[in-house]
Amino acid sequence: MSNTASGCWFVVLPDAEFPPGLLARLRGRAADEVDHPSGRPWLLGSWAAEDMALARAGGRLLALFGEASASAAVLRVRLKKVRGLTDLEGALAGVYGSFHVAASLAGHGYVRGSASGARRLYRADIGGVTVCADRARTLAWLIGARPDTARVAAHLAFPQLPHPLAGASMWTGVEAVSPGDALCTEPDGRGRTAGWWQAPPAELPLDEGARALRDALREAVALRVRPGQVLGADLSGGMDSTSLCFLAAESGASLVTATLHWSAPGNEDREYARYAAERLPGAEPLEFVPEDLPACFTGLDEPRHPLEEPNCLLRDRAVQQRLAGELRSWGAVLRLSGHGGDHVVVPPVSYLHTLLRRSPRAALRQTAGFKARGRWPLAATARMLLGHRSYPAWLTTARSRLREAAPTGGAPEVWGPYPRLPVWASAQTAEQFAALLGQAAERDLPLAAEPGRHAWIHQMREAGRVATLLHEAGAEAGLPTHSPFCDDAVLDACLAVRPEDAGSPWSYKPLLAAAMDGLVPERLLDRTSKDHCSAEWHRGLKTHRRHLAAWADTSLLTAAGITDPHALRQALLSPGLNTGGAAELESTLGAEAWLREVAAHPEPAYLAPRHHQEEPSVDTAAH
Repeated sequence: MSNTASGCWFVVLPDAEFPPGLLARLRGRAADEVDHPSGRPWLLGSWAAEDMALARAGGRLLALFGEASASAAVLRVRLKKVRGLTDLEGALAGVYGSFHVAASLAGHGYVRGSASGARRLYRADIGGVTVCADRARTLAWLIGARPDTARVAAHLAFPQLPHPLAGASMWTGVEAVSPGDALCTEPDGRGRTAGWWQAPPAELPLDEGARALRDALREAVALRVRPGQVLGADLSGGMDSTSLCFLAAESGASLVTATLHWSAPGNEDREYARYAAERLPGAEPLEFVPEDLPACFTGLDEPRHPLEEPNCLLRDRAVQQRLAGELRSWGAVLRLSGHGGDHVVVPPVSYLHTLLRRSPRAALRQTAGFKARGRWPLAATARMLLGHRSYPAWLTTARSRLREAAPTGGAPEVWGPYPRLPVWASAQTAEQFAALLGQAAERDLPLAAEPGRHAWIHQMREAGRVATLLHEAGAEAGLPTHSPFCDDAVLDACLAVRPEDAGSPWSYKPLLAAAMDGLVPERLLDRTSKDHCSAEWHRGLKTHRRHLAAWADTSLLTAAGITDPHALRQALLSPGLNTGGAAELESTLGAEAWLREVAAHPEPAYLAPRHHQEEPSVDTAAH
């Protein structure tokens, strides 16, 4: 299956009666519909035949949306053994890829996305009936929701949002379903969530884990290779994208690769990418230099259709659109990205906290290596190793540190980096963000009992969240972007490895290097450098200074009370004075751009009406 259409969307309805007008409004926009065995509508939306595999057996239905290794015929055989919702995940054992699952069993419904969050799921309650969709904007359109100011304001935080704030819906009345949870609906139409995914035990040594990771990545890439079709692929010369290219070549793909050569002295991507391309059979390498591409932040004055949430893709959106066009001109039908490799194959160093209690000698040895490499102060190192705070206590502390300056070094915090707000965030934003953190501290548990495990899973889900945005942005540019590192089987393979083996202060990505040994040339696996585009970033801000000034004067963030106008203007026009790095400014630019795009396109483009007709309203009184 291949989820390649930019307009692909779906809504899942329970096997129950609906509020007046709901069904008619959806059918006015949906090109496809599948009914429950009862005859009531179940799935409505728009998808190509290859986007979904649908199985029917004994009055039961099972559908997979996206990239999945199981065909409809295989699913039908498995579905025959399913008697209730608790049997579903067992029936899907061994099915790999990146996909949504939906099932209808005797009036009961089951829907989930992926554990990585690369396939998201959202819910809204309408007149007592729980409706879910793969896009939050679909539900927001359905109930007439507006952006949630507090959630938008939270996106000013950097370097990242903590669990569970990351990945939240941006709309009032629309809630995100946690990637590890499924939404179960009852015959009366009401829904509840239940966990479907658990991380595997971290028990495998490096050699066994590397073999499992190699198999998982091999299957993930092969799933995207189509006989007779051209596959576009990023080839930075770094380990992540290069590994995918060699796996694609192994699967017989006709490859066209794209390499960016940034101008900073000492950048080595071009050299390593050329070395790789020369050893990729039949690959057609394309190289791009900054002079041939749009400047960073090009398109600020051209509001585009908004993605699911504020994001940091604004920087090189025009660049990526150009690359997509070039790859398409060579016949590429999709694009492989190494995105997620950094997040998935290398655990956060806070795994040392647990390792100290299990194997003190190994923990102290690795800590000494990290401390020397990162120049960690002794006191900060001791706090990370010896801290005993719970995750709710960590969230509570985060509330009091929102206005502190971003740290410039030191050992990492055990549960992850504290979120910070830029100086141009308003007092209202600080209050709203602190309230969200406080609510989370009262009701949400960590993703794992061990801090390092929690931080690794959260890191993986952050990669999955961005993979969703990359796919959507790529599809709008005519070339969907796939991130195989964010497939669930790859996550499971990495999490099954002992973190002290997957992470090391003395080697670079040891787990991936071991997994690709013998397939990727040794010289490429030995690379430890990583290129950057800081010169192009600053040049882009300078090039678009006039547009940034216009944004400062007409800021929708300021109009919503999220930012201080004077401080925001200074930040946009004098980015060199900011102390939080690129992430500090880009978080704000992403939020501003998203609000402008929503204002310019109040209705999702993928929900184009099928007929010119007046739409009935949806009764949301109970919402």
